[in-house]
Amino acid sequence: MNEGLISAIEKYQSLFGLTLDDSQIARLVNFYDVVQEFNPLLHLVAPCSAEEFAVRHILESLTLLEYLPLNAKFADVGTGAGLPSLPCLLAREDIHGLLIESKEKKARYLAEAVNRLGLNNRVKIVNKQFRETGTEGVDFVTCRALDRYSEHLATLVKWSKGKKLLLFGGKDLGERLQEARVKCVQKLLPLSEQRYLYISNTQI
Repeated sequence: MNEGLISAIEKYQSLFGLTLDDSQIARLVNFYDVVQEFNPLLHLVAPCSAEEFAVRHILESLTLLEYLPLNAKFADVGTGAGLPSLPCLLAREDIHGLLIESKEKKARYLAEAVNRLGLNNRVKIVNKQFRETGTEGVDFVTCRALDRYSEHLATLVKWSKGKKLLLFGGKDLGERLQEARVKCVQKLLPLSEQRYLYISNTQI
């Protein structure tokens, strides 16, 4: 077990409104181990300490849980390393995820990660551009690190019609959402001065 990661999760989780038990933390450590194994080849996340990984990638991802009701089904666009979806799926056994990743190597990694983490029954992976994928069966759309995020935002908003948006980004994303006339509330992420979660007030 990675003591640095565990210590950081336990130290900071209350700032994120979380109370994770030992089994949840153990599953999140398994996710961290899988990412570390594949990261040298696929560059899934920037190099960082275990503590930074705990805060930036795990705990920030888990801020979604507050907005996902029981048995929620969501789409994660541009999933990459599995963020924010996989930490949420590991912490909550009632939710289901549609993971959309256009890069073939990362989609193969996601399939391996989902299998190792025991999530096959609650996850579907789609190796396509999001605009080539339907949103049937999901109620929420989240995105954290889509390539050329701002450039694709208008298309993402249109594609997400009828769903509730839960988008991670900086102040520039908030400005783009305003330009697209998407009414959102913004939540500054704990331990950050410039990263936000944008929550659409209603289905768009």
